[in-house]
Amino acid sequence: MGEDKSDVLQGTLDLMVLKTLESMRSLHGYGIARRIEQVSNETIRLNQGSIYPALLRLEQRGWIKSEWGTSDNNRRAKYYSLSRIGRKQIEKETENWERIATTMARFLTTSR
Repeated sequence: MGEDKSDVLQGTLDLMVLKTLESMRSLHGYGIARRIEQVSNETIRLNQGSIYPALLRLEQRGWIKSEWGTSDNNRRAKYYSLSRIGRKQIEKETENWERIATTMARFLTTSR
């Protein structure tokens, strides 16, 4: 990540990947990273050391599934999509994130 780019808080990358796959249906790792950067208005910059461990972790949990395919530039690529369990997990992860954001907002406003 560059100096001006925000670090991704632990646990938020998983939700960003799940939401990206929910909206894009199926995408390879590089495409997922670029989509997250695009949606964040380039405030988040992901490298391979961030996105691929997250994809492996999510696949091991059964939240996403993968299959090999051919990319737009005619290269072999692993495409990821949400599993049925992953679709249910988005709701849990969203509720958790909203709880954390509400708690942090409370701290930020009461500490002034």
